Amino acid sequence: MAVTVPVNRDYDPVYGPPVALSPLVRRVLAPNPSPFTFHGTGTYLVGRDALAVIDPGPDDTAHLDAILAAASATPITHILITHTHIDHSPLAAALKAKTGATSYGFGPHGSHRSESTAVKIQESGDMEFTPDVTVRDGDVIEGQGFTFDCVFTPGHTSNHMCFALREENAFFPGDHVMGWSTTVVGAPDGDMRAYMRSLEKLIARDDVVYYPTHGAPIGGPHDVLARNPQDYVEALVAHRRDREAQILASIAGGADKIPDMVAIMYKDVDKRLHPAAAMSVFSHLVALAEDGRVLTEGPTSPAGSFRLPT
Repeated sequence: MAVTVPVNRDYDPVYGPPVALSPLVRRVLAPNPSPFTFHGTGTYLVGRDALAVIDPGPDDTAHLDAILAAASATPITHILITHTHIDHSPLAAALKAKTGATSYGFGPHGSHRSESTAVKIQESGDMEFTPDVTVRDGDVIEGQGFTFDCVFTPGHTSNHMCFALREENAFFPGDHVMGWSTTVVGAPDGDMRAYMRSLEKLIARDDVVYYPTHGAPIGGPHDVLARNPQDYVEALVAHRRDREAQILASIAGGADKIPDMVAIMYKDVDKRLHPAAAMSVFSHLVALAEDGRVLTEGPTSPAGSFRLPT
């Protein structure tokens, strides 16, 4: 039986005005809905007397105006970037120009990969962003009335960084954990084994609520499903292990190409999402090949054929 992840799609999008989620956290939703972003990028404003903006979002003037209107007279001093996809980081430049805020992130797109793979890895990458301050796992970002611990979670991208708000024991997982769907892990910048290790890292934490960039909160008073964040992450881990088993079963049944596997495994999923599903299947196959659980002729490739060891 397939593992079910308790995703929440009961989400009423509010564009423009900020939505208060806690004493310190408000969300401003960008008008960029799609099959991949759900209702859009949720940009978070954290603080009272000064503000940190987490994932300002796509380069969209209306969204910039909405963020500035939500901040009003409160200064924006920090811009925190979870990762450099085009729906997360591009607006950082315009927001910095308007506010003078300092940006924080792991590094440019592909910065955790080798030199040979760090250029133009994927079309969805924001190749322009470089943080003012480079942060690493365990670093602390302090502002007026807020303190963030940096939690490095490579997998969805090689430079993915989460931020934990000490004052409310709240966690901002970017796209590492989403409230409405599972996460796409697309090689070569995405890495399934790194992603699984990063999920296990979160299970050991005691955060009481997640504020993902896409979808409603996980845990806390605004979660209509009353989910526990750590249980939710455990379900994500189980789901990925189940996907591995499905891939191996598909190959055993004669489906040796990724499109054939996707057609079987995702037959009940919107076909617009099949290309993204194929990316995650390939990332699983890369990990399985590295572990010797599947074989392929030559380098592991999305167009390759896969078989089981005899």
